[in-house]
Amino acid sequence: MTKKSAGILLYRLTNKILEVLIVHPGGPFWAKKDLGVWSIPKGELNDNESLLDAALREFQEEMGEQLSGNFISMTPIKQNNGKTVYAFALEHDFDALKIKSNTFTMEWPPKSGKKQEFPEIDKGQWFDFTTSKQKLNKCQAFIIDELVKKLNLVDAQLKSKSEC
Repeated sequence: MTKKSAGILLYRLTNKILEVLIVHPGGPFWAKKDLGVWSIPKGELNDNESLLDAALREFQEEMGEQLSGNFISMTPIKQNNGKTVYAFALEHDFDALKIKSNTFTMEWPPKSGKKQEFPEIDKGQWFDFTTSKQKLNKCQAFIIDELVKKLNLVDAQLKSKSEC
């Protein structure tokens, strides 16, 4: 069965420039990686959970804030790992310095027998169109392209194509 993940892409318009909030995964594997590893705040669905409910739950778990509003449903994307990501965009400002992420436990260092706890995401940041597409998992960059189109934003950067 294909894994499904749902998430929220927050956006804001600052001086008519689109900015999106994306997050960097926590844990030692991702600590020194940057380009191509950021993501929208997202996670897997629980049994009998709607896509939007899962996205809202994951946002609260990873970011520490409940959201409501008029969400824009985005076209699902399939990542290279086979997981399908369902995204919902929302115009909403958020202080990325106030992220309160849930944690996970793993053996670290490998084969040490020691268990350590790490935040699921270690930081979030607002980025413009071009930078967000460089930082995001390349499959998720399609979501940014679609958002620009749905918002009817004229952006010269749209000439750059997302590839997955």
